[in-house]
Amino acid sequence: MQVTETLSDGLKRGFTVTVPAQEIESKRTARLKEIGQSMKLPGFRPGKVPLSIVKQRFGAEVQGEILDQVIGDATRTLLDERGLRPAMQPKVDLVSGGEPDSKADLEYTLAFEILPEIPVPDLSALSLTRLKSAVNAETVDKALKEIAGRQREFETITEDRPAANGDVLMVDFVGKIDGVAFDGGSADDVNVEIGGAGFIPGFAEQLEGMKAGDEKVIHVTFPADYQAENLAGKEATFDIKAKELKRPVDAPIDDELAKKLGFEGLEQVRELITKQVEQEYEQLSRLRLKRDLLDQLAEKTAFDAPPGMVDAEFTQIWNRIEEDCKAGRLDDEDKDKDEDTLRADYRKIAERRVKLGLLLAEIGRVNNISVTQDEMVQAIRAEAMRYPGQEQAVFEFFGKNPQAADSLRGPIFENKVIDYIVELAKVEDKEVTPEELAEMPEASV
Repeated sequence: MQVTETLSDGLKRGFTVTVPAQEIESKRTARLKEIGQSMKLPGFRPGKVPLSIVKQRFGAEVQGEILDQVIGDATRTLLDERGLRPAMQPKVDLVSGGEPDSKADLEYTLAFEILPEIPVPDLSALSLTRLKSAVNAETVDKALKEIAGRQREFETITEDRPAANGDVLMVDFVGKIDGVAFDGGSADDVNVEIGGAGFIPGFAEQLEGMKAGDEKVIHVTFPADYQAENLAGKEATFDIKAKELKRPVDAPIDDELAKKLGFEGLEQVRELITKQVEQEYEQLSRLRLKRDLLDQLAEKTAFDAPPGMVDAEFTQIWNRIEEDCKAGRLDDEDKDKDEDTLRADYRKIAERRVKLGLLLAEIGRVNNISVTQDEMVQAIRAEAMRYPGQEQAVFEFFGKNPQAADSLRGPIFENKVIDYIVELAKVEDKEVTPEELAEMPEASV
Protein backbone atom coordinates (compact mmCIF):
# COMPACT_ATOMS: atom_id res chain seq x y z
CA MET A 1 0.00 0.00 0.00
CA GLN A 2 1.01 3.61 -0.50
CA VAL A 3 0.66 6.17 2.32
CA THR A 4 0.87 9.94 1.96
CA GLU A 5 0.77 12.20 5.02
CA THR A 6 -1.52 15.17 4.35
CA LEU A 7 -1.73 16.77 7.78
CA SER A 8 0.52 17.06 10.83
CA ASP A 9 -0.66 19.92 13.00
CA GLY A 10 -0.33 19.56 16.77
CA LEU A 11 -2.22 16.39 17.63
CA LYS A 12 -4.07 16.29 14.29
CA ARG A 13 -2.98 13.81 11.64
CA GLY A 14 -4.21 13.15 8.11
CA PHE A 15 -3.24 10.52 5.52
CA THR A 16 -4.22 9.33 2.08
CA VAL A 17 -3.91 5.55 1.72
CA THR A 18 -3.88 3.70 -1.59
CA VAL A 19 -4.28 -0.09 -1.88
CA PRO A 20 -3.69 -1.72 -5.30
CA ALA A 21 -6.82 -2.86 -7.16
CA GLN A 22 -5.24 -6.32 -7.66
CA GLU A 23 -5.17 -6.90 -3.89
CA ILE A 24 -8.85 -5.98 -3.57
CA GLU A 25 -9.78 -8.21 -6.50
CA SER A 26 -7.76 -11.12 -5.14
CA LYS A 27 -9.43 -10.98 -1.73
CA ARG A 28 -12.87 -10.47 -3.27
CA THR A 29 -12.49 -13.47 -5.60
CA ALA A 30 -11.21 -15.68 -2.79
CA ARG A 31 -14.18 -14.77 -0.61
CA LEU A 32 -16.69 -15.41 -3.42
CA LYS A 33 -15.12 -18.82 -4.07
CA GLU A 34 -15.38 -19.61 -0.35
CA ILE A 35 -19.09 -18.77 -0.42
CA GLY A 36 -19.55 -20.83 -3.58
CA GLN A 37 -18.10 -23.91 -1.89
CA SER A 38 -21.01 -24.05 0.55
CA MET A 39 -23.72 -22.56 -1.69
CA LYS A 40 -26.63 -24.82 -2.66
CA LEU A 41 -28.58 -23.98 -5.81
CA PRO A 42 -31.06 -26.12 -7.80
CA GLY A 43 -29.45 -27.48 -10.97
CA PHE A 44 -25.90 -27.36 -9.63
CA ARG A 45 -23.90 -29.81 -7.61
CA PRO A 46 -22.73 -28.56 -4.18
CA GLY A 47 -19.61 -26.44 -4.63
CA LYS A 48 -20.05 -26.25 -8.40
CA VAL A 49 -22.11 -23.05 -8.65
CA PRO A 50 -20.46 -20.77 -11.27
CA LEU A 51 -18.53 -17.86 -9.81
CA SER A 52 -20.55 -15.43 -11.95
CA ILE A 53 -23.77 -16.50 -10.23
CA VAL A 54 -22.19 -16.30 -6.76
CA LYS A 55 -20.94 -12.85 -7.70
CA GLN A 56 -24.38 -11.79 -8.92
CA ARG A 57 -25.99 -12.78 -5.63
CA PHE A 58 -23.33 -11.79 -3.13
CA GLY A 59 -21.08 -9.34 -4.96
CA ALA A 60 -22.24 -6.17 -3.19
CA GLU A 61 -22.21 -7.81 0.24
CA VAL A 62 -18.72 -9.26 -0.29
CA GLN A 63 -17.46 -5.91 -1.60
CA GLY A 64 -18.48 -4.19 1.64
CA GLU A 65 -16.95 -6.97 3.71
CA ILE A 66 -13.62 -6.85 1.83
CA LEU A 67 -13.43 -3.05 1.98
CA ASP A 68 -13.96 -3.08 5.75
CA GLN A 69 -11.28 -5.75 6.11
CA VAL A 70 -8.72 -4.08 3.83
CA ILE A 71 -9.24 -0.59 5.28
CA GLY A 72 -9.02 -1.97 8.81
CA ASP A 73 -5.82 -3.92 8.09
CA ALA A 74 -4.20 -1.04 6.19
CA THR A 75 -5.06 1.45 8.93
CA ARG A 76 -3.68 -0.78 11.69
CA THR A 77 -0.47 -1.31 9.69
CA LEU A 78 -0.08 2.45 9.18
CA LEU A 79 -0.58 3.17 12.88
CA ASP A 80 1.77 0.40 13.98
CA GLU A 81 4.56 1.34 11.57
CA ARG A 82 4.45 5.00 12.57
CA GLY A 83 3.86 4.37 16.27
CA LEU A 84 0.68 6.44 16.35
CA ARG A 85 -2.01 6.07 19.01
CA PRO A 86 -5.35 7.61 17.92
CA ALA A 87 -7.25 9.41 20.67
CA MET A 88 -10.57 8.35 19.12
CA GLN A 89 -11.82 6.23 16.23
CA PRO A 90 -10.20 7.58 13.01
CA LYS A 91 -12.51 9.16 10.43
CA VAL A 92 -12.39 7.28 7.11
CA ASP A 93 -13.59 8.73 3.79
CA LEU A 94 -13.59 6.61 0.64
CA VAL A 95 -12.18 8.43 -2.41
CA SER A 96 -12.21 5.75 -5.13
CA GLY A 97 -12.17 2.03 -5.81
CA GLY A 98 -15.11 1.19 -3.59
CA GLU A 99 -17.59 0.12 -6.27
CA PRO A 100 -18.10 -3.59 -7.12
CA ASP A 101 -15.98 -4.61 -10.15
CA SER A 102 -14.03 -1.35 -9.95
CA LYS A 103 -10.64 -1.57 -11.67
CA ALA A 104 -9.34 1.50 -9.86
CA ASP A 105 -7.03 1.31 -6.86
CA LEU A 106 -8.71 1.68 -3.49
CA GLU A 107 -8.01 5.16 -2.14
CA TYR A 108 -9.25 6.56 1.15
CA THR A 109 -8.41 9.38 3.51
CA LEU A 110 -7.77 8.98 7.21
CA ALA A 111 -8.14 11.79 9.76
CA PHE A 112 -7.68 11.56 13.53
CA GLU A 113 -6.10 13.06 16.60
CA ILE A 114 -3.27 11.26 18.30
CA LEU A 115 -2.75 10.87 22.00
CA PRO A 116 -0.20 13.36 23.32
CA GLU A 117 2.99 12.37 25.07
CA ILE A 118 1.79 11.83 28.64
CA PRO A 119 4.57 12.24 31.21
CA VAL A 120 3.84 10.26 34.37
CA PRO A 121 4.72 12.29 37.50
CA ASP A 122 6.65 10.90 40.45
CA LEU A 123 3.80 9.15 42.24
CA SER A 124 5.89 8.55 45.36
CA ALA A 125 6.13 12.33 45.82
CA LEU A 126 2.36 12.69 46.28
CA SER A 127 1.26 13.49 49.85
CA LEU A 128 -2.27 12.43 50.73
CA THR A 129 -4.40 12.61 53.85
CA ARG A 130 -6.76 9.73 54.57
CA LEU A 131 -9.58 10.81 56.88
CA LYS A 132 -10.89 8.25 59.33
CA SER A 133 -13.75 8.28 61.78
CA ALA A 134 -14.87 5.81 64.43
CA VAL A 135 -18.49 4.75 64.83
CA ASN A 136 -19.76 6.14 68.14
CA ALA A 137 -22.67 4.98 70.29
CA GLU A 138 -24.72 8.07 69.42
CA THR A 139 -24.68 7.15 65.73
CA VAL A 140 -25.85 3.61 66.46
CA ASP A 141 -28.54 4.88 68.83
CA LYS A 142 -29.79 7.29 66.17
CA ALA A 143 -30.01 4.46 63.62
CA LEU A 144 -31.88 2.29 66.12
CA LYS A 145 -34.33 5.11 66.73
CA GLU A 146 -34.94 5.42 63.01
CA ILE A 147 -35.55 1.67 62.78
CA ALA A 148 -37.97 1.85 65.69
CA GLY A 149 -39.71 4.73 63.93
CA ARG A 150 -40.22 2.62 60.82
CA GLN A 151 -41.72 -0.11 62.96
CA ARG A 152 -44.07 2.28 64.72
CA GLU A 153 -47.74 1.70 65.16
CA PHE A 154 -50.64 4.16 65.35
CA GLU A 155 -53.12 4.61 68.15
CA THR A 156 -56.42 6.39 67.73
CA ILE A 157 -56.82 9.81 69.36
CA THR A 158 -60.22 9.85 71.06
CA GLU A 159 -60.02 13.54 71.93
CA ASP A 160 -62.24 15.70 69.69
CA ARG A 161 -59.66 18.05 68.24
CA PRO A 162 -58.22 19.05 64.85
CA ALA A 163 -55.11 17.41 63.39
CA ALA A 164 -51.90 19.12 64.45
CA ASN A 165 -48.30 18.88 63.29
CA GLY A 166 -46.95 15.39 64.09
CA ASP A 167 -50.40 13.76 64.13
CA VAL A 168 -51.45 11.16 61.58
CA LEU A 169 -54.73 11.61 59.74
CA MET A 170 -56.27 8.64 57.96
CA VAL A 171 -58.00 9.87 54.81
CA ASP A 172 -59.62 8.91 51.53
CA PHE A 173 -58.66 11.08 48.57
CA VAL A 174 -59.42 11.53 44.88
CA GLY A 175 -56.93 13.46 42.72
CA LYS A 176 -58.17 15.47 39.73
CA ILE A 177 -56.67 17.56 36.95
CA ASP A 178 -59.02 20.04 35.30
CA GLY A 179 -61.82 18.40 37.27
CA VAL A 180 -61.14 14.90 35.89
CA ALA A 181 -59.81 12.11 38.14
CA PHE A 182 -56.45 10.77 36.94
CA ASP A 183 -55.08 7.24 37.16
CA GLY A 184 -53.27 6.48 40.39
CA GLY A 185 -54.59 9.60 42.08
CA SER A 186 -57.17 7.96 44.36
CA ALA A 187 -56.80 5.86 47.51
CA ASP A 188 -58.67 4.93 50.70
CA ASP A 189 -57.52 4.62 54.32
CA VAL A 190 -54.18 6.34 53.75
CA ASN A 191 -52.23 7.46 56.81
CA VAL A 192 -50.83 10.98 56.26
CA GLU A 193 -48.44 12.45 58.80
CA ILE A 194 -49.09 16.16 59.23
CA GLY A 195 -45.81 17.93 58.45
CA GLY A 196 -44.24 14.67 57.30
CA ALA A 197 -42.57 13.82 53.99
CA GLY A 198 -43.52 11.33 51.33
CA PHE A 199 -46.35 13.22 49.63
CA ILE A 200 -46.55 15.94 47.00
CA PRO A 201 -45.27 19.23 48.47
CA GLY A 202 -48.18 21.05 50.07
CA PHE A 203 -50.38 17.97 50.38
CA ALA A 204 -49.85 16.99 54.02
CA GLU A 205 -49.57 20.61 55.16
CA GLN A 206 -53.10 21.43 53.99
CA LEU A 207 -54.59 18.64 56.11
CA GLU A 208 -53.60 20.37 59.34
CA GLY A 209 -56.70 21.51 61.20
CA MET A 210 -59.05 18.85 59.80
CA LYS A 211 -61.09 16.64 62.13
CA ALA A 212 -62.41 13.13 61.59
CA GLY A 213 -65.45 13.44 59.33
CA ASP A 214 -64.33 16.70 57.69
CA GLU A 215 -64.16 17.03 53.91
CA LYS A 216 -61.96 19.45 52.00
CA VAL A 217 -60.57 20.20 48.54
CA ILE A 218 -56.86 21.04 48.46
CA HIS A 219 -54.77 22.45 45.61
CA VAL A 220 -51.22 21.25 44.81
CA THR A 221 -48.70 21.47 42.01
CA PHE A 222 -46.72 18.38 41.02
CA PRO A 223 -42.93 18.94 40.98
CA ALA A 224 -41.38 19.56 37.56
CA ASP A 225 -39.26 16.42 37.98
CA TYR A 226 -42.14 14.22 39.20
CA GLN A 227 -41.59 10.58 38.19
CA ALA A 228 -44.89 10.37 36.27
CA GLU A 229 -44.23 12.56 33.22
CA ASN A 230 -47.94 13.03 32.51
CA LEU A 231 -48.29 14.76 35.90
CA ALA A 232 -44.97 16.61 36.16
CA GLY A 233 -45.44 20.34 36.70
CA LYS A 234 -49.25 20.18 36.53
CA GLU A 235 -51.73 21.73 38.97
CA ALA A 236 -54.17 19.33 40.61
CA THR A 237 -56.90 19.18 43.24
CA PHE A 238 -57.56 16.46 45.79
CA ASP A 239 -60.94 15.77 47.35
CA ILE A 240 -60.07 14.84 50.94
CA LYS A 241 -62.26 12.99 53.43
CA ALA A 242 -60.79 12.74 56.94
CA LYS A 243 -61.74 9.49 58.69
CA GLU A 244 -59.64 9.04 61.82
CA LEU A 245 -57.04 10.95 63.84
CA LYS A 246 -54.08 8.98 65.17
CA ARG A 247 -50.75 9.47 66.83
CA PRO A 248 -47.60 7.52 65.92
CA VAL A 249 -46.09 5.34 68.65
CA ASP A 250 -42.50 4.21 68.07
CA ALA A 251 -41.71 0.61 68.86
CA PRO A 252 -39.64 0.14 72.06
CA ILE A 253 -35.93 -0.36 71.35
CA ASP A 254 -35.43 -3.77 72.97
CA ASP A 255 -34.88 -7.44 72.20
CA GLU A 256 -38.50 -7.78 71.06
CA LEU A 257 -37.86 -5.22 68.32
CA ALA A 258 -34.75 -7.17 67.28
CA LYS A 259 -36.72 -10.43 67.11
CA LYS A 260 -39.40 -8.71 65.07
CA LEU A 261 -36.65 -7.81 62.58
CA GLY A 262 -35.39 -11.41 62.47
CA PHE A 263 -32.45 -11.13 64.90
CA GLU A 264 -31.71 -12.97 68.13
CA GLY A 265 -31.41 -9.84 70.22
CA LEU A 266 -30.73 -6.11 70.25
CA GLU A 267 -26.97 -6.52 70.54
CA GLN A 268 -26.89 -8.33 67.19
CA VAL A 269 -28.71 -5.41 65.58
CA ARG A 270 -26.23 -2.96 67.09
CA GLU A 271 -23.33 -4.98 65.67
CA LEU A 272 -24.88 -5.03 62.22
CA ILE A 273 -25.51 -1.27 62.29
CA THR A 274 -21.92 -0.67 63.42
CA LYS A 275 -20.54 -2.71 60.50
CA GLN A 276 -22.79 -0.93 58.00
CA VAL A 277 -21.79 2.50 59.27
CA GLU A 278 -18.11 1.49 59.22
CA GLN A 279 -18.52 0.56 55.54
CA GLU A 280 -20.17 3.93 54.84
CA TYR A 281 -17.31 5.73 56.59
CA GLU A 282 -14.76 3.71 54.60
CA GLN A 283 -16.49 4.65 51.34
CA LEU A 284 -16.54 8.33 52.34
CA SER A 285 -12.89 8.13 53.34
CA ARG A 286 -11.95 6.59 50.00
CA LEU A 287 -14.00 9.21 48.13
CA ARG A 288 -12.21 12.04 49.96
CA LEU A 289 -8.81 10.40 49.37
CA LYS A 290 -9.58 9.90 45.67
CA ARG A 291 -10.64 13.52 45.26
CA ASP A 292 -7.47 14.71 46.97
CA LEU A 293 -5.41 12.44 44.72
CA LEU A 294 -7.14 13.58 41.50
CA ASP A 295 -6.76 17.23 42.48
CA GLN A 296 -3.02 16.75 42.88
CA LEU A 297 -2.71 14.78 39.64
CA ALA A 298 -4.71 17.45 37.77
CA GLU A 299 -2.01 19.98 38.66
CA LYS A 300 0.58 17.69 37.09
CA THR A 301 -1.15 17.10 33.73
CA ALA A 302 1.41 19.01 31.67
CA PHE A 303 0.07 18.02 28.24
CA ASP A 304 -2.64 19.12 25.82
CA ALA A 305 -5.90 17.19 25.71
CA PRO A 306 -7.06 16.08 22.23
CA PRO A 307 -9.77 18.63 21.24
CA GLY A 308 -12.03 15.91 19.85
CA MET A 309 -12.05 14.06 23.16
CA VAL A 310 -12.79 17.29 25.03
CA ASP A 311 -15.62 18.09 22.61
CA ALA A 312 -17.16 14.64 23.11
CA GLU A 313 -16.88 14.87 26.91
CA PHE A 314 -18.30 18.40 26.93
CA THR A 315 -21.25 17.37 24.74
CA GLN A 316 -22.11 14.58 27.15
CA ILE A 317 -21.90 16.93 30.14
CA TRP A 318 -23.83 19.72 28.42
CA ASN A 319 -26.69 17.40 27.41
CA ARG A 320 -27.15 16.57 31.10
CA ILE A 321 -26.98 20.25 32.07
CA GLU A 322 -29.69 21.10 29.52
CA GLU A 323 -31.91 18.31 30.89
CA ASP A 324 -31.36 19.54 34.45
CA CYS A 325 -32.13 23.10 33.37
CA LYS A 326 -35.44 22.09 31.75
CA ALA A 327 -36.39 20.05 34.84
CA GLY A 328 -35.39 22.82 37.27
CA ARG A 329 -32.60 20.71 38.80
CA LEU A 330 -29.62 23.02 38.25
CA ASP A 331 -27.25 23.37 41.21
CA ASP A 332 -27.70 26.56 43.21
CA GLU A 333 -24.24 27.79 42.17
CA ASP A 334 -25.23 27.46 38.48
CA LYS A 335 -28.74 28.93 38.55
CA ASP A 336 -27.69 32.56 38.17
CA LYS A 337 -25.03 31.99 35.50
CA ASP A 338 -25.66 32.84 31.85
CA GLU A 339 -25.19 30.18 29.18
CA ASP A 340 -21.77 31.42 28.03
CA THR A 341 -20.43 31.27 31.58
CA LEU A 342 -21.89 27.81 32.14
CA ARG A 343 -20.40 26.55 28.88
CA ALA A 344 -16.96 27.92 29.79
CA ASP A 345 -17.11 26.38 33.28
CA TYR A 346 -18.18 22.95 32.07
CA ARG A 347 -15.69 22.95 29.22
CA LYS A 348 -12.95 23.34 31.84
CA ILE A 349 -14.47 20.38 33.70
CA ALA A 350 -14.55 18.35 30.46
CA GLU A 351 -10.89 19.15 29.77
CA ARG A 352 -9.91 18.20 33.34
CA ARG A 353 -11.76 14.87 33.06
CA VAL A 354 -10.14 14.03 29.74
CA LYS A 355 -6.65 14.86 30.99
CA LEU A 356 -7.09 12.87 34.21
CA GLY A 357 -8.56 9.96 32.27
CA LEU A 358 -5.59 9.92 29.90
CA LEU A 359 -3.09 10.19 32.76
CA LEU A 360 -4.70 7.34 34.71
CA ALA A 361 -4.84 5.23 31.54
CA GLU A 362 -1.15 5.88 30.90
CA ILE A 363 -0.21 4.98 34.49
CA GLY A 364 -2.18 1.77 34.10
CA ARG A 365 -0.60 1.01 30.71
CA VAL A 366 3.02 1.48 31.72
CA ASN A 367 2.48 -0.54 34.90
CA ASN A 368 0.56 -3.37 33.21
CA ILE A 369 -2.62 -2.77 35.19
CA SER A 370 -5.65 -4.39 33.59
CA VAL A 371 -9.11 -5.71 34.39
CA THR A 372 -9.21 -9.50 34.62
CA GLN A 373 -11.95 -11.69 33.21
CA ASP A 374 -12.92 -12.76 36.75
CA GLU A 375 -13.35 -9.11 37.76
CA MET A 376 -15.59 -8.50 34.75
CA VAL A 377 -17.69 -11.57 35.56
CA GLN A 378 -18.11 -10.37 39.15
CA ALA A 379 -19.12 -6.90 37.94
CA ILE A 380 -21.68 -8.31 35.50
CA ARG A 381 -22.99 -10.65 38.18
CA ALA A 382 -23.43 -7.70 40.57
CA GLU A 383 -25.28 -5.82 37.84
CA ALA A 384 -27.48 -8.86 37.12
CA MET A 385 -28.49 -9.08 40.80
CA ARG A 386 -30.22 -5.72 40.37
CA TYR A 387 -32.71 -7.40 38.03
CA PRO A 388 -34.15 -10.47 39.81
CA GLY A 389 -35.44 -13.06 37.36
CA GLN A 390 -33.59 -11.47 34.41
CA GLU A 391 -30.05 -12.45 35.33
CA GLN A 392 -29.41 -14.52 32.18
CA ALA A 393 -30.69 -11.72 29.96
CA VAL A 394 -28.29 -9.28 31.65
CA PHE A 395 -25.32 -11.60 31.04
CA GLU A 396 -26.33 -12.01 27.38
CA PHE A 397 -26.72 -8.24 26.99
CA PHE A 398 -23.19 -7.51 28.18
CA GLY A 399 -21.84 -10.39 26.10
CA LYS A 400 -23.34 -8.93 22.92
CA ASN A 401 -22.62 -5.26 23.68
CA PRO A 402 -18.90 -4.51 24.15
CA GLN A 403 -19.60 -0.81 24.78
CA ALA A 404 -21.91 -1.70 27.68
CA ALA A 405 -19.22 -4.02 29.07
CA ASP A 406 -16.71 -1.16 28.80
CA SER A 407 -18.98 0.94 31.03
CA LEU A 408 -18.33 -1.63 33.78
CA ARG A 409 -14.66 -2.15 32.94
CA GLY A 410 -13.80 1.56 33.13
CA PRO A 411 -14.60 2.12 36.83
CA ILE A 412 -12.85 -1.14 37.80
CA PHE A 413 -9.70 -0.11 35.91
CA GLU A 414 -9.77 3.38 37.42
CA ASN A 415 -10.10 2.02 40.97
CA LYS A 416 -7.19 -0.38 40.42
CA VAL A 417 -5.00 2.47 39.17
CA ILE A 418 -6.05 4.65 42.11
CA ASP A 419 -5.15 1.82 44.52
CA TYR A 420 -1.77 1.45 42.81
CA ILE A 421 -1.02 5.16 43.18
CA VAL A 422 -2.11 5.24 46.83
CA GLU A 423 0.32 2.39 47.57
CA LEU A 424 3.18 4.50 46.22
CA ALA A 425 2.13 7.86 47.67
CA LYS A 426 2.83 9.19 51.15
CA VAL A 427 -0.45 8.74 53.03
CA GLU A 428 -1.13 10.22 56.47
CA ASP A 429 -4.14 9.00 58.44
CA LYS A 430 -6.13 11.64 60.29
CA GLU A 431 -8.96 11.07 62.77
CA VAL A 432 -11.97 13.32 62.24
CA THR A 433 -15.58 13.46 63.39
CA PRO A 434 -18.28 11.78 61.27
CA GLU A 435 -19.58 15.24 60.39
CA GLU A 436 -16.16 16.35 59.14
CA LEU A 437 -15.80 13.14 57.14
CA ALA A 438 -19.19 13.67 55.45
CA GLU A 439 -18.50 17.32 54.64
CA MET A 440 -17.26 17.08 51.08
CA PRO A 441 -15.15 20.01 49.87
CA GLU A 442 -16.10 21.86 46.73
CA ALA A 443 -15.04 20.09 43.56
CA SER A 444 -12.00 21.49 41.81
CA VAL A 445 -12.34 22.45 38.15
